[in-house]
Amino acid sequence: MADNGDDDQYRIKEGDCVVLKRGDIYKAVQIQSKKKIIFEKQWIFLDNAVGHLYSTTFEIVSGGTLKPEEVKDTESPPDVKVAGTDNRNIVDDGKSQKLTRDDIETLKEQGLKGQEIIQQLIENSSTFNNKTGYAQDKYIKKKKKKYQNTVSILKPTCRILAMMYHGREPGKICHLRYDTLAQMLTLANIHAGSKVLVFETCAGLVLGAIMERMGGYGSVIQMYPGGGPVRAGVDSFGFPAHFHEMLHEFPICHVNALLAGTLDTTAKDPTTGEKQFDMAADEEQNQPETEQPEGSPEEQSMDTNTGDDAGQDQGKMVEKQKEVKAQEKKAKLEEKRRRLAAAAALLESRNADGLVIASRFHPCPVLLSLLKFLSPSRPFVVYSQYKEPLIECYTKLKEQGGTINLRLTDTWLRHYQVLLNRTHPLLLMSGGGGYVLSGTTVAMDLSEPASYPRAGEPAPKRQKLKDSEG
Repeated sequence: MADNGDDDQYRIKEGDCVVLKRGDIYKAVQIQSKKKIIFEKQWIFLDNAVGHLYSTTFEIVSGGTLKPEEVKDTESPPDVKVAGTDNRNIVDDGKSQKLTRDDIETLKEQGLKGQEIIQQLIENSSTFNNKTGYAQDKYIKKKKKKYQNTVSILKPTCRILAMMYHGREPGKICHLRYDTLAQMLTLANIHAGSKVLVFETCAGLVLGAIMERMGGYGSVIQMYPGGGPVRAGVDSFGFPAHFHEMLHEFPICHVNALLAGTLDTTAKDPTTGEKQFDMAADEEQNQPETEQPEGSPEEQSMDTNTGDDAGQDQGKMVEKQKEVKAQEKKAKLEEKRRRLAAAAALLESRNADGLVIASRFHPCPVLLSLLKFLSPSRPFVVYSQYKEPLIECYTKLKEQGGTINLRLTDTWLRHYQVLLNRTHPLLLMSGGGGYVLSGTTVAMDLSEPASYPRAGEPAPKRQKLKDSEG
């Protein structure tokens, strides 16, 4: 049996990052006391979920509070005594249901729950008994999805978050499907204790998946474009503090300087001048405005004295605030330089164990630059929503050499309904999960000339030898 310490990791605690699930809809939230959360156009409070196990299904009661759903002995639909042989005589004219919308709202106000409302709908349907057993099950399932007011709270994982992003906002993750992400993690040989380079613009989903697979052991270097890394997806995982100790960051714009050996990690921030200009503007705004004195000379002198005292006090407060802000900015700059130097030291050794690229930018120049940081016989994976950029990468790698086992693949996924006597593929499926280019690096011996023909040149034909006899 597991002790209480092991059991706590499976229970919901305040401050945890969780995923709400209803049907095929997911949403990542954080457990906070007395905080309203909107989910599927409904306000709910998650306070009562604290202390329960993950994957528990809760019923939303009045006031938006949660109540654990009662476990029933059988999850089968209500007993149906009469069923038709076929549906050929059923006409969907909208008149088969006797209950109106107002009647259903009245039932809800009376306190009837989802299952009881579904039973009322069945009893007041004139065509339900004429449907086949399969059609009746489908009808009940549809009504459960509409009237059962429940929500499940799940522990965030790579698969769940990938399904959430792909279902809600696929554009933020470059339409990366969860099965494609799983193949990328496998092809890149992500495991604990390795050193992995990551360049992604998928809201941190790929980075979080790699960190989850590594389990907090090893090192991950995130190459980011722009002013700073985006890690919204990483925050949704809710990793413990020691997971973030393995995470490093390095701007992609400094890669060429690092390869050339001209990178200076002690240089000042180039935006210092802009910050000083902003601070000067703030000083002008914070300066007290002078007003014209009114009244008698005595009143004017008294007002002047009190105004001078207030102005001096306000000036001191402003100066203290400026000093505090300046110290905070200086500390942030020092921390940024320290992290940059640590990431540069890891990259300078050029012994990374894997490379993963999933970006909306063209991957070819990034791939050719970052491959130089990998050790020989190490895997790399490049994802793109379109195949044309990967074809260009494939051609460039073939021309320059240094890689083997290059493969350009696309993934195909289709869900199946698995039910008794009615197992078949679902009618709707994902149109595409993107394309993946994978390969392995090898060491090149540049001292000896290559004996094989260059890329793009045909192989020389063998000359026929003439028979010397006779």
